[in-house]
Amino acid sequence: MKTPRLPMALQQAVMRSLRHFLQLASDRLERPFAEPTLVYQQRGTAAGTAWLEKWEIRLNPVLLLENQQAFIEEVVPHELAHLLVWKVFGRVPPHGKEWKWMMQEVLGVPARRTHQFEIASVRAATFPYRCGCQQHHLTLRRHNRVLRGESEYRCVRCKSLLKPGDYSPA
Repeated sequence: MKTPRLPMALQQAVMRSLRHFLQLASDRLERPFAEPTLVYQQRGTAAGTAWLEKWEIRLNPVLLLENQQAFIEEVVPHELAHLLVWKVFGRVPPHGKEWKWMMQEVLGVPARRTHQFEIASVRAATFPYRCGCQQHHLTLRRHNRVLRGESEYRCVRCKSLLKPGDYSPA
């Protein structure tokens, strides 16, 4: 899928949000933080990701377009909090007590681990596979690996080999 073109006004709104929350963190933690790089290349159902060593935030342009205000108010501070926690505390659990503290006490945003956006427009096609006990849905990549004979997958519950097709109970 081609990455959609984001209106300049929307990109500017994202940058204003990032700078606002960065300034809040600098003021409350009494130390300066460099502005992270923003990249609009996140794919799939994730709204965003924080790349700690690169000091970079990747945002999903499709979900941003579909959920503009909520995205700016929730996702931007969420990903920034990951970067700030890494700078202040080092490597800690991604959504642990340090991240929750950063979100709530420093940035003043509710600490939610996942977004609630509709994801139908970014959900990848899946392929039905079955095992001895249930239906599975493999991604295009895994499906193609099965077709090429490069991989085989097993059910974590019954340990049987997954086979293409729909599950029907015996």
